[in-house]
Amino acid sequence: MYLIGLTGGIASGKSTVSQMLRESGAFIVDADKLSREITQPGKPAWREIIEKFGQGLVQDNGEIDRKRLGQLVFANKQARAELEQITHPRIEAAAIAAVKAATAGGFDVIVLDAPLLIEAGWHTKVDAVWIVYVDEQTQLTRLMSRDNSCEQAARSRINAQLALTEKLKYADVVIDNNNTIETTKKNVLKSWNELARKQ
Repeated sequence: MYLIGLTGGIASGKSTVSQMLRESGAFIVDADKLSREITQPGKPAWREIIEKFGQGLVQDNGEIDRKRLGQLVFANKQARAELEQITHPRIEAAAIAAVKAATAGGFDVIVLDAPLLIEAGWHTKVDAVWIVYVDEQTQLTRLMSRDNSCEQAARSRINAQLALTEKLKYADVVIDNNNTIETTKKNVLKSWNELARKQ
């Protein structure tokens, strides 16, 4: 089993690359999906988040308003750290269980798709770090378009993560996603085929 840690900045195109790797035969462990699962109504993380950040986050269906919670923590470093103390250990435990299940299921390559792979220290637990890279202006433009947000809001979300240029220092593989999706796919397949030859 070979474990890839896939990361990148917000709106860098990480999900697109993750899907390409899935289509190539990798099993994807999606940290964002696990984050949503561990914060479902009634679960321990859900209760702790409500206790810490207030009942105002609860929507009519009982779920946490992730957008409102995001606005709260992206603007406040301490609040973000408190949220991560609640969620990160549980996401990591769920990710480890998913990796074990995929290994038992016979997958040779597993991808841990995690926006905060490096910030959470998970990069030390994978065989290779793949980083999806775009330049800052492209990232900003894509994020504003994706979230229909103003520049200030987009910049605050980008600044809440480790800068992409810093993340590059940890990269074993860099997937340049500044150009067309076809170019990105060529980059992904090139790295995938190189990995296949080493296996």
